[in-house]
Amino acid sequence: MEERTRAYLRGRFRDHYRRTEITPPPAANEREWGFIPWTEGPETTMVRHRSLLELGDLSEFLVRKRPQHIYFSAGRFRDPGASSMHEKDWQSADLVFDLDADHLPSVTLGEDSYGEMLAKCKDALCRLLEFLEEDFGFEDLEIVFSGGRGYHVHVRDENVLHLEREHRREIVDYVRGIGLEFESLIETETVAGLGRKTPTERRTLRTEGGWGARTHAHLMAFLDELLALDDEDALERLQEFDGIGEGKATATLNAARNNREQLEAGNVTVHTAIAQLAERFAMRAVEQDNAPIDEPVTTDTNRLIRLPGSLHGGSGLKTVRLERDEIADFDPLDDAVPETFRGHEITVDVTDGGEVELGGDSFTVSEGDQSLPEYVAVFLMARGRAEKEKE
Repeated sequence: MEERTRAYLRGRFRDHYRRTEITPPPAANEREWGFIPWTEGPETTMVRHRSLLELGDLSEFLVRKRPQHIYFSAGRFRDPGASSMHEKDWQSADLVFDLDADHLPSVTLGEDSYGEMLAKCKDALCRLLEFLEEDFGFEDLEIVFSGGRGYHVHVRDENVLHLEREHRREIVDYVRGIGLEFESLIETETVAGLGRKTPTERRTLRTEGGWGARTHAHLMAFLDELLALDDEDALERLQEFDGIGEGKATATLNAARNNREQLEAGNVTVHTAIAQLAERFAMRAVEQDNAPIDEPVTTDTNRLIRLPGSLHGGSGLKTVRLERDEIADFDPLDDAVPETFRGHEITVDVTDGGEVELGGDSFTVSEGDQSLPEYVAVFLMARGRAEKEKE
């Protein structure tokens, strides 16, 4: 990035912060702060180990320094400005989750557009929130669009703030489905056999919530698909599973037709083939329903995370706090465009053209000098795809 481009972005970031009110996180004085200035050269220089007391008034700091990026720590400390983590004296930490579109298994880099990647990331966010709200019952959540490639979720329930790394790792494993054992989803009870003296064992898939409910939903959806097929196709479909031959396939199809009430209740002992299928669909639930979070972020009790309301120096977009009911309609490529950069055009020298989706519109940008809406030009400059035109 050339100096005139950095100077332009520094100035426009300052203009944005002059007209924007930034709300700091809870216990802001107990957190470490860090920022990345608009420095020359390919290497980014992080300035960290600062307390809010050292930065001063946050709004004034942002106008004065107009950083490329600004962060605060998930951790809370007795002395957040100390130069070593030991001296800081850790007290507690938010439980933070990071979803990055670049790392999602559903995203195909080089094929999916920026908008498509962010849409898939929003789907992953909704799955994560289901785990946090329904499985764990967390209530104090802050949801944030990162301004770049994804979303952050900060959990600040009192009962998680003091968790050590190993306990945070257990939460990570759960939402990722790591190490999930099918037997942990099963309840076993002994029941008297009809017309028999010997009692039998009934195994029931837990359907009231958690991974059991997710597995059950996949199993029942598959059985409904079978019932929509003719018999020959249904039997052929079942025999695609290892260990299910013609006999088990026929029994499974009959169970799907004749034991619906038992299957709805999660009873997997109606036939051994049903139990086999349920175990396979537990693995399918993990593959399709897990929350593909960036694991090290959640286990790191000292992690620095981007400040909501600030600008992302790699995109020129805002880091946006979202209420729970705003997520469905939130369009990051429109709603995160700063008003400061709307309403006028500037001239830039584009070095890497192509399609740009931004501001509720799509642009085909060619290489060379051209006039573009400022928010598009800022996006391209921040991404290293354009330079400010020489005056």
